[in-house]
Amino acid sequence: MGLLDRSRTVAHPGWNRWLVPPAALAIHLSIGQAYAWSVFKTPLEKSLGISGTASALPFQLGIVMLGLSAALGGTLVERKGPRWAMFVSLVCFCSGLLISAAGAFTQQYWLIVFGYGIVGGIGLGIGYISPVSTLIKWFPDRPGMATGIAIMGFGGGALIASPWSSQMLASFGATPVGIGQTFLVHGVVYAVFMSVGVLLIRVPAQSVEQKVAASAFNVSARNAIKTPQFWCLWVVLCFNVTAGIGILEKAAPMLVDFFKNTSTPIALTAAAGFVALLSAANMAGRIVWSSTSDLVGRKNIYRLYLGVGALMYLTIALAGDSSKLLFVVSAMVILSFYGGGFATIPAYLKDLFGTYQVGAIHGRLLTAWSVAGVLGPLIVNAIADAGKSAGRTGPELYTASFYIMITLLVIGFVANELIRPVNARFHEPATEAASHESGSGPVKTDEATAAKWNAAEAEAVQSEVESEEGVVRK
Repeated sequence: MGLLDRSRTVAHPGWNRWLVPPAALAIHLSIGQAYAWSVFKTPLEKSLGISGTASALPFQLGIVMLGLSAALGGTLVERKGPRWAMFVSLVCFCSGLLISAAGAFTQQYWLIVFGYGIVGGIGLGIGYISPVSTLIKWFPDRPGMATGIAIMGFGGGALIASPWSSQMLASFGATPVGIGQTFLVHGVVYAVFMSVGVLLIRVPAQSVEQKVAASAFNVSARNAIKTPQFWCLWVVLCFNVTAGIGILEKAAPMLVDFFKNTSTPIALTAAAGFVALLSAANMAGRIVWSSTSDLVGRKNIYRLYLGVGALMYLTIALAGDSSKLLFVVSAMVILSFYGGGFATIPAYLKDLFGTYQVGAIHGRLLTAWSVAGVLGPLIVNAIADAGKSAGRTGPELYTASFYIMITLLVIGFVANELIRPVNARFHEPATEAASHESGSGPVKTDEATAAKWNAAEAEAVQSEVESEEGVVRK
């Protein structure tokens, strides 16, 4: 297990930092398979005789476990380092798929719920936050772009997994055995692919002076949750995600219902294309908007997400079923902001709390995702169901939920405006933050790095560290 130790991942001089985003993508493209869960819903319902609500349970539980494991395990991920975290993610996520395969083979649905939802969900949470702080340390000049590349992979994972899973189910058969074989192949192939990220990941070897400078405005995860800035960001993320997932979760039936009373109603095949467009917008927004935030600033980009997002919802509500193009374009813009919000939040956290325990803080903030994952679909589905019971059709089924989303986005906008720099009383002492950045103290990490160099270089580096250690103490 020494291979997983943080000190074994310190990059040697001259390491190309552009090798780190592919390592992160290897993890995020794999765990992004969760967004393709809908491919398994109908085969599971037909082959195991379960309801639509029951077939959604593994995915819903997985998202809840994502938020919980990221929140509870964030500090451990920071302390153990990215390679350890990625390995834990690999073991949990792929084990979850293999347990699900066993559940399908034996027709024990509770095993699929346990494997995919609980065990796999832990892998989702640990894997999601594992590369975040590392990417920010490698790209202090472009943190939004760096985290956007990785988190784009999570959004785009379904673009690979969905057709691949569909093809395997068509080949193996949509039976318990065929579903089990599909889960089995997923588990093995993703384990190999994620191993590339585990072996490739590196952390930067910073000098002592860099550590002292970087630690000037760092806040621990324990202190971060005591600040109003953290809770303002929690509201911002929660309501931005609620607004996006409210459309995403019910995209196809929403489009069909919305234009049901027009002269040219929407066919189910066209609705499926609408879902694909939303997925593309979600993925593109993660890299485009997060990279833009490096130029315009994090607060300004969230003004765009929340302010323009509210205007897009208002446009849909006022236009009704008068224009299909307007509806589709507005929904795509909202979903691009949904993806962009996910990708930009780590850089926003870095701006406010520093790099000291940004991964752990990010993990705690993801509880907002868990809440939004329940809140968004609940608002849209409950109002639509009530409307159908009352005999309403068309846009009337969704107008009330759209105005609720507008209200939530406005509240998020206000919360973003309230964010100010963190009070200095929450900052960590420079020596403690510097020790954390090195993994277990300045001397130990640099010695681990020096051991990989020749004897003459090692002696010189050790001498330099000993002299610089006095600077840190001072």
